[in-house]
Order: sequence, then structure tokens, then C-alpha cells
Amino acid sequence: MIRYILPLIALVLFFLEPVFGLFSPLQFDGDYYYIVPRFLLMFLIFVSVYYDAKHAMFYGLFFGLLYDVFFIDIIGLYSFLYPMMCLIAGYIVKSVHRNLFVATLLTLVLTALFEFVLYLFFSFISLVSMPVDIFLTSRLLPTMVANSLFLVMLGWAFRSVIMARLIEKDNSKV
Repeated sequence: MIRYILPLIALVLFFLEPVFGLFSPLQFDGDYYYIVPRFLLMFLIFVSVYYDAKHAMFYGLFFGLLYDVFFIDIIGLYSFLYPMMCLIAGYIVKSVHRNLFVATLLTLVLTALFEFVLYLFFSFISLVSMPVDIFLTSRLLPTMVANSLFLVMLGWAFRSVIMARLIEKDNSKV
């Protein structure tokens, strides 16, 4: 039964992202701060780090395509970027120790890279006319703070579930 837990968690996170996106933008002192939840991406990076990069890339392709179809009009953007972030995480984790701190730091760095690549793409096709400094202060920084809080709260749970699935997979081979 635990075999289906990883896709189930990914599906729940896919549906939770727009719900938490309703809290954005926040207004403080007349300035707007945009928070973009990236729960699914962070979970996929954890799957890539602790379980298997191929599975994470497959889930990334599937959920990226779903994200493209349901939330944006450009088919292929998220279905390319999700697996790419999983692939990068898989390559990086081969040369570093797989502890929770490294996985969390790697996840936050890749999430920031993901957001910046999206910003560059949307700027390139002229959907966003926001200067880089405004993007960094009003979107990237609040997004990273909110996502790091989510990751600090649930990173250990992600790791535990993924490790339980890995143990079950190893036991079924014997």
C-alpha cells in the first residue's frame, strides 16, 4: 500500500498549491509581496534526492504537464522545468552527502533557480515587465521565505515517507 504514497502525496501537493496561492499578494506598508507556493517541486526534489531521480523526473513530467494544462497557457514550460530540476538534484546529490540539511538547502536553491528561470522566460516573451530588483524583493524573497517555512515543517516527513517507500522497495526484491 505504501507503494502508492509518493504519487498520492504529489497529487495532494498539486492541489494544495493553488489553495495557498490564494493568500497572495500580501500588503505591508503599501508594498505588495507575492508568495508562490512550490510544494510539489520541493517534494519532487526530495524524491530525486532520497529515492530515485528517474521516478522524480517521471512524476515531474506528469505533474508539469498537468500544471501547464490547468494553470498556464504555455504547454511544455513546467513539464520541462520540473524534470530538469529533478535531474539537476539527482546529479548534485551523487557528489554530496544525503542528509536532511543538504537536501533542504539543495531544494531551496533549486526552487529559487526555478523561480528565476520562470521570471526570465516570462520576461523574454514580454508577459512580465517587472525589473529584476522588484522581482527579487517582491516575489522571490517572500516566496523563498514561505517555501522554506513549509520545507522546515514538512521536510522530515517527506524524508521519512520516501525512506519508508525505499525500504519497502528493497524488501520486495528479496
